[in-house]
Amino acid sequence: MEYKVREMKETDWKAVYDIYYQGMKSNLATFKVERPTYKEFDQERLQKGRFVLLDNEKVIGWTTLKQAYTIPEYRGVAEVSIYIANDYKGKGAGSTLLNHLIVFSEKAGFWTLEADIFANNYGSQRLHEKSGFRKVGYREKLGKDQYGKWRDTVLMERRSKKVGRD
Repeated sequence: MEYKVREMKETDWKAVYDIYYQGMKSNLATFKVERPTYKEFDQERLQKGRFVLLDNEKVIGWTTLKQAYTIPEYRGVAEVSIYIANDYKGKGAGSTLLNHLIVFSEKAGFWTLEADIFANNYGSQRLHEKSGFRKVGYREKLGKDQYGKWRDTVLMERRSKKVGRD
C-alpha cells in the first residue's frame, strides 16, 4: 500500500479521535478513558510534529509530540504518541508514520524521542524497535487502567544520530 503523510489539521479531529478511541477500547494504548475535547488534545501536544497518515485521503493514523520535560536543558526531548486504525495495523502504516515523525523531529532539533508503552503491547514495542528505539526501562504499576487494574509500562527511547552529538 502507498500511504501519504501530511500535517494534522483541526478538521481531522473526528477521524483522529475515532482512531484514538480504538486505542482506548483496546486497553493497550493509553491510560486515558475520558473523551478529550480538541482543545484539551491541542493544549497537551506540541504544535509542531503533528501528522496524519492517509490512505486515499482517509485518515488511518496519527502521531504527535509532547514536550517530555519542562526544564530548558531537556528541550530536545519529546514524547511520541502514535495511533493506527485497527484495519491498518501490520500493513506498514505505523512504520511509515513513525519514520516520518523521526525525520521531522531531527530537523526540528529533537535529540531524543521517548515512548511509554504498556508492557503487554508487543506490537507497539516492535514498531518502535524497527524505527531505532530501544528499551531503557520498565515501570511497574505506573497507573491504573480503565478497569482499575495496575499496569506496567516499558520506556523506550530513540537517540538521534544527527542531533545533539556535539
